[in-house]
Amino acid sequence: MLTDEYRYKILKLVELRPEITQRELAEVLGISLGKANFCLQALMAVGVLKVSNFRNSKNKLAYMYLLTPKGVEEKAKVTVRFLRNKMHEYELLKLEIDALVNEVAQSNQKNLIDNNG
Repeated sequence: MLTDEYRYKILKLVELRPEITQRELAEVLGISLGKANFCLQALMAVGVLKVSNFRNSKNKLAYMYLLTPKGVEEKAKVTVRFLRNKMHEYELLKLEIDALVNEVAQSNQKNLIDNNG
């Protein structure tokens, strides 16, 4: 399944570097080449990305990934969803950090009392 996180990151990378190779995409995302290919194929299948050939002196023939008009719209939607999810994760993490800070403070206070008492 193609998560919003991967969808967002792939669309962002492709928009910034349409000539990015699948290998480079996989490396940047920290995923396998096969998963990068799967993700790109999935995005092309729903009409969000299209691929075209272009000549490149290094690779003789390479591919360029382009966002379709539907892809531009999808990128905007997925960006909002991705941001919303990250903000929710941040709030949960902040609560957990606050609880841990309080736990450490209480433990230190108890140790101080035990050592001086």
